[in-house]
Amino acid sequence: MCGIVGIVGTGPVNQTLYDALLLLQHRGQDAAGIVTCEGNRLHLRKDAGLARDVFQTHHMIRLRGTMGVGHVRYPTAGTSSLAEAQPFYVNSPHGIVLAHNGNLTNAETLKHDLIHEDLRHLNTDSDSEVLLNILAHELQIQGRVPIDEQDVFRAVAGVHRRCRGGYAAVAMIPGFGIFAFRDPYGIRPLIYGKREGAEGVEYMVASESVVLEPLGFKPIADVAPGETVVITVDGRIHTQQCAERTMLSPCIFEFVYFARPDSIIDNISVHKARSRMGKKLAAKIKREWSDHDIDVVIPIPDTSRTAALQLASELGVPYAEGFIKNRYIGRTFIMPGQKVRKRSVRQKLNPIDLEFHKKNVLLVDDSIVRGTTSQQIIQMARDAGAYRVYFASAAPPVRFPNVYGIDMPAASELIAHNRTEEEVRQALGADGLIYQDLPDLIEAVQKKGKSQIDRFDTSVFNGDYVTGDVTPEYLQALEARRNDRVRVHQPSDGEDTLDLYNSY
Repeated sequence: MCGIVGIVGTGPVNQTLYDALLLLQHRGQDAAGIVTCEGNRLHLRKDAGLARDVFQTHHMIRLRGTMGVGHVRYPTAGTSSLAEAQPFYVNSPHGIVLAHNGNLTNAETLKHDLIHEDLRHLNTDSDSEVLLNILAHELQIQGRVPIDEQDVFRAVAGVHRRCRGGYAAVAMIPGFGIFAFRDPYGIRPLIYGKREGAEGVEYMVASESVVLEPLGFKPIADVAPGETVVITVDGRIHTQQCAERTMLSPCIFEFVYFARPDSIIDNISVHKARSRMGKKLAAKIKREWSDHDIDVVIPIPDTSRTAALQLASELGVPYAEGFIKNRYIGRTFIMPGQKVRKRSVRQKLNPIDLEFHKKNVLLVDDSIVRGTTSQQIIQMARDAGAYRVYFASAAPPVRFPNVYGIDMPAASELIAHNRTEEEVRQALGADGLIYQDLPDLIEAVQKKGKSQIDRFDTSVFNGDYVTGDVTPEYLQALEARRNDRVRVHQPSDGEDTLDLYNSY
């Protein structure tokens, strides 16, 4: 999962891009990058780490220009090396910068075609570089200088014909503008908006709506599945559907965990969806465990707070904040490498003993993925004096890998894979375990009559992959490539700001 942003402004955009990456930091903490465009010259700064550490004053000064693209990365394919930090750039044709969120399921086939048929060079293992080169090839065969929006629409249509998987992308071409597109299923989120000022109208494309309004942009619309939005340097906006067949099928895990609660994705409030998750979970407890002895409901901060608060209210049980979170430790789920995740849990959370002492506690989390964090938290609750520790998940059991851009690649790492719920409970060390039912989760997010969702991608829960091209052989190969045992984090000395020149 990554965060992307693109801006066409009337003045310098470096500060706004930086601010946008801070607002998207929850989507990736491995690396950050910005490319700005000053006339026909591109300026780049990217490095491993958080945005606040990657961009210092002397970097920002050199990121000149009125148009730019930014990215925060969380590795899902390849390694977490600087070489795969984004945005990516390719000189031919026209000089294209691209930032990508998602994962291509046919990347290996595309790599072969790019090298042997399109005669293009790939410098990394990143599928984002594959996407960029597919786009570049499709623009190349348009054969026009200068290009216009119709050339872009035809090129993106070619991308949709060739690429499979989940992808939301924003690209920039010097002298032309930026354009954004979303895969035909709309698996990964993308929205655009505008900001009116004394010097004219500025436009922004971003992964989540939470980026727009704090920076003064008014949302226009979500980018539709298969749609391309073109914003030219002179402030004109063009949209066109570029995919032959579309079906709005967003990843439901965005609403469970990844997105900020104050975001609205495809006209669905993430906060309200999580509140309904808590209500549905409470109804299941009432139905299946009416004589429960829960003394207090305690959330695992931060993502589960909304669901836990609603659950406690529905059950008529006290709600308490039992864990204090260290704000300077990142989200353990998206840290590269299992050893790093394990080490960070006790540094990130510290229990308030009096909220646990001599109580039967229901801990509520948004989901249970690998289970190692949950095991440690349950033990922390016992160590703090709880009599009994129950655990509730606002999502169903995660039993299958995610192939569309979330770091759940290895089925063997998922605690619920090939286990019953009772076996998961025993593995976690909990006195009781309550999972959300999948139909209830879908209904909680869908809010029938209020959204235009055709279906959700729920593949991590039921193994039903919306793109229809995921085979057991593909999953085996993916696990071999991306298992924690073989993933390597490559340290970096950093990459200074570079001047890149387009090919005009």
